[in-house]
Amino acid sequence: MLTTIGILAQDSIFVAMNNPKKILKPEEGDYYLTPEGYRCFTEQYHLKRGYCCESGCRHCPYGYDKKTNKYT
Repeated sequence: MLTTIGILAQDSIFVAMNNPKKILKPEEGDYYLTPEGYRCFTEQYHLKRGYCCESGCRHCPYGYDKKTNKYT
């Protein structure tokens, strides 16, 4: 069963495969700083960007699992 996020992720993966990668300037709500001081991008930012970077991001809406190198 696909969830809304799953459907969005599939649509976004399709769009990403058919468009060149784009670089977005982060805006309010696109990321937060972790206690260690790292920038952690939100699901909102990933969806706006439109593709998965395959880095195993904490809030990846595309279902990528870095351990298995597959999309779920």
